[in-house]
Amino acid sequence: MKARNPLDAVRDRLRLPPSRPGTAEARLVPYDDAVRALGRDGDMMEYPDDVRVERIVGTVGRADDFDAEFRLRNPQLRARWDAVAELMTRPGQMVPRVELMRLGEMYFVVDGHHRVSVARARGVVALPARVRWVCTVAYAMACLRAMHLPSKAAEREFLTRIPLPDPIRTELWLDRTADWMRLADAAEAWAFRETLRGAPLPDRRALAERWWADEVTPLVHHLRRAGVGVGLRDIQLYAAATAARDRRGGSDWPTAVT
Repeated sequence: MKARNPLDAVRDRLRLPPSRPGTAEARLVPYDDAVRALGRDGDMMEYPDDVRVERIVGTVGRADDFDAEFRLRNPQLRARWDAVAELMTRPGQMVPRVELMRLGEMYFVVDGHHRVSVARARGVVALPARVRWVCTVAYAMACLRAMHLPSKAAEREFLTRIPLPDPIRTELWLDRTADWMRLADAAEAWAFRETLRGAPLPDRRALAERWWADEVTPLVHHLRRAGVGVGLRDIQLYAAATAARDRRGGSDWPTAVT
């Protein structure tokens, strides 16, 4: 029987559909849930800005009043909505800045939910805002929604064990929560093997940087040259390769994958 190419196992892993709980997709992202999942890492700055309406995807405390597209869900707020809409359509009317919290590429409304809702309905591209930017451990991409928060919480746990540099964190994304713990275990196992080879790592930051540079990047480049993982992020491709290796058994990559 012909031995199976290890690259085929990686391809099989990539064909598995991600888990996507359907109930959270239509919700505004609650700020408290998001910052809990991502991990607060201090305030960065407060500043005025014109914010693209499409980037305003969450709320501080009013998740039941509007849906994920900022359409009104609470009929008791209709009169208020109509009044704001009438005011915002007056020629030359100055619209007060909305107050927003920012996590990465995401914005959450503190004050101005009706203004954001009306702007969405009218197709307004950007709104004047006062923004408070809060740093987080895991990065919040613009596409992040409530259904992705469990995976981001697992990513935060991964980053406490494997503290990758900020430029790499902005590109991290996995759909499967369990993959994050598998990668943390894989990184620590790699560091242990390096120590046995006489190349100890002084701390976890050094571990993370070396693991990414010496283990993840070369493997990903090899897989891409073989035509595997087109359109995937580096971490997604490495996670698929790691899962395929774990199913096969062993800790080293076969020669066909390196």
